[in-house]
Amino acid sequence: MAKTIKKETAGKKNEADTAPKKSFKITRQHKVVIGSLLVLFAISLLLAFISFYIHGQHDQSAISELSDRTVSVQNWLGKFGAYLADVFVYKGFGVGAFLFVRLFFLTGAYLVLDLSVKKLKNTWFWDLFAMVIISVLFGFFAHFLPELGGIIGYEMNLFLQDYIGKSGTLLVLLFGLIVYLIFKIKISPDSIKALFEKTKKDLSEDLDSIKTPSTQSTYNLEEFAVDEEVQEITPRAFTEPLEEDEDDLELEKIVIKPASQFEINKDALKPTISSSSELILEPTVKPSTLEITPPTPHIEEEFIVEKVAEEDIIEENLASRLVADFGLFDPTLDLSNYKFPSLDLLKEYTTGGITINQEELEENKNRIVETLRNYKIEIAQIKATVGPSVTLYEIVPEAGIRISKIKSLEDDIALSLSALGIRIIAPIPGKGTIGIEVPNKNPTMVSMKSVIGSAKFQEAEMELPIALGKTISNETFVVDLAKMPHLLMAGATGQGKSVGLNAVLTSLLYKKHPAEVKFVLVDPKKVELTLFNKIERHYLAKLPDTEDAIITDNNKVINTLNSLCIEMDNRYSLLKDAMVRNIKEYNEKFKARKLNPENGHQFLPYIVLVVDEFADLIMTAGKEVETPIARLAQLARAIGIHLIIATQRPSVNVITGIIKANFPARIAFRVTSKIDSRTILDTQGADQLIGRGDLLYTNGNDVVRVQCAFVDTPEVEKITEFIGAQKAYPNAYLLPEFIGGDESGIKLDMDISERDSLFREAAEIIVTAQQGSASLLQRKLKLGYNRAGRLIDQLEAAGIVGAFEGSKARTVNIPDLSSLDDFFNNEQNNF
Repeated sequence: MAKTIKKETAGKKNEADTAPKKSFKITRQHKVVIGSLLVLFAISLLLAFISFYIHGQHDQSAISELSDRTVSVQNWLGKFGAYLADVFVYKGFGVGAFLFVRLFFLTGAYLVLDLSVKKLKNTWFWDLFAMVIISVLFGFFAHFLPELGGIIGYEMNLFLQDYIGKSGTLLVLLFGLIVYLIFKIKISPDSIKALFEKTKKDLSEDLDSIKTPSTQSTYNLEEFAVDEEVQEITPRAFTEPLEEDEDDLELEKIVIKPASQFEINKDALKPTISSSSELILEPTVKPSTLEITPPTPHIEEEFIVEKVAEEDIIEENLASRLVADFGLFDPTLDLSNYKFPSLDLLKEYTTGGITINQEELEENKNRIVETLRNYKIEIAQIKATVGPSVTLYEIVPEAGIRISKIKSLEDDIALSLSALGIRIIAPIPGKGTIGIEVPNKNPTMVSMKSVIGSAKFQEAEMELPIALGKTISNETFVVDLAKMPHLLMAGATGQGKSVGLNAVLTSLLYKKHPAEVKFVLVDPKKVELTLFNKIERHYLAKLPDTEDAIITDNNKVINTLNSLCIEMDNRYSLLKDAMVRNIKEYNEKFKARKLNPENGHQFLPYIVLVVDEFADLIMTAGKEVETPIARLAQLARAIGIHLIIATQRPSVNVITGIIKANFPARIAFRVTSKIDSRTILDTQGADQLIGRGDLLYTNGNDVVRVQCAFVDTPEVEKITEFIGAQKAYPNAYLLPEFIGGDESGIKLDMDISERDSLFREAAEIIVTAQQGSASLLQRKLKLGYNRAGRLIDQLEAAGIVGAFEGSKARTVNIPDLSSLDDFFNNEQNNF
């Protein structure tokens, strides 16, 4: 029997499946009914809420007895209204519940008018957001008027106070209010500022109108009354909804823009929707036979319109708008996929940290104490700090012991310890102790991987961070090349200068993007820096029309240094136009899009000039090298050009007083004599180093002993290959073209037919300004520096400007434009 029932049920189910399904479709009538219901429900809520605040206390006791018909309530909507008010107001959001009235009314109205309800989702979100903010705010008054915030507001307020206190809760509410004003009300600092300015302007216009009465023209267009200025109107002739693809568009107002002195054809009104949700009616106009003569503008009003201050505000707003639309300028965008080298490319030479030999420390301590006692010097305390290659013994002598007496025993202590490189620091700066540095018998090698991977280097907020190595206290020593601002390295052959240069370059390669720093490498030995040829189009800078970016010819070094001087002058011109003092401020202003590239402005990378074997350049070129080096050292720090000069012969004829005065940061590797140490550091000590990367660093104050990090040639090769295999710029960074005085008479263009098409215009600019400089032509004609330089050369060949005079502008040989016209006429006749 059960099987039979199942079969019949299955048969009925199959018949139901085969029966045609009726699809339910919401028609216009359905929308009207539902919309009307929501509108009436909104009105009911309004009545219930208002009467709750009048008779709520009387009805509160009757809420639990709503089913009892004998119980009476005073709510205007009866027991149903009392229940609604209790749910939405008392147990809900308090005063904020009135926003439900607005939401249900708008939703119902949209349905009745057959408008898209999806457009209201933005309104629902922000009204609910405001409801929560209002409810939590009035939760502060729950002990006096609990009806204002409701139970939800009270509980949320109490919850926030438990964790962040009253002050924190108020700050959260203030933040919510700011979010609401910015994203919903569309209030911004610029709009507030504009409102005050408009109010001030209207007030001044009202005062002027009292003094000088004027009439106002009005255009009448049947159902619209439009003044001369754009007015907001309420449409009566538009009953059909606007079609718009975007769901969240809300039509807030309709704006009509009249055209003065023209006849408006109302059939030709073209509706457009602006970005601010406004319907703008722009009339198609035609000249009218009956023109309306506007009132003659007052002369004083014309003077008020044009103000310099308003132009400045517009420019500032334009930059802010560009940043808001496109974000800050990113100089790394051309190589956005560039990847920095990984630490795996570097080799770890030690398995662990520093190995402390307790027996060696105890033996050295006893010998130091014994030696000092032999000279009747008693020690009150001694402490040892073990470094990678040197151990620092800090001693505190007994009272009455002269420091100079201990200092004079340097050789005796070295003899007793049977060690080289003993250095006595008497006293240690900042401490009340005397330091005796003793080399370790088994020094620990400091790898480049350990200093590059250290947190001190990785988290360094410096412009050009350099990880040199580790100090005696085994701390990573990181300095900023941008603050040095130039570095002088010296030391005897084989003491670690080339490794030190590689450590400097490796640090910058691991920290800076190719768009942020460029290198100019000078290698007279032709073998030390050749590995960096692989990153030519990423990091290197060179002169135009040169094959190799790494300079090995001493004659090309002179041109390169003078080219850097020209680059320095050009950058200072850009800084002057941008009204900033250094490259950091300039680049920040350029990133903020406050400098126009059409006026010659561009992002300026740092340029690091590295010169190996500087003594060889001085021997071959002398003053021709020393003069531009001194100019760059004196002036180039502010515009981001920094020098690193290395030499193995630190004699006074190589490191002159001019160079030393502008190189406060110095690194001294081991030298052979105290005189060489004084030449570099202005103090002795470099002659007592142990070599193999042991160095002394000073930046004009204290001297710090550092064990330089070791980076081998295979490691540098891996790094350059990794960088060189990535996408690069089309060319290396080109420096300004420089033509020396001896070559200028040979290479200048003498043929009139080969002159640049802008030759005459350039000549007029030069003669008008009475200043012969390529940077002037760059700004006025919007040219690159190479073309501007060629124009200057052609002007020199023609005799319009004088010869190159270093940093000074060329002299102009023609006094005015009339003389220039005579010059061209005579030249044409002779040609």
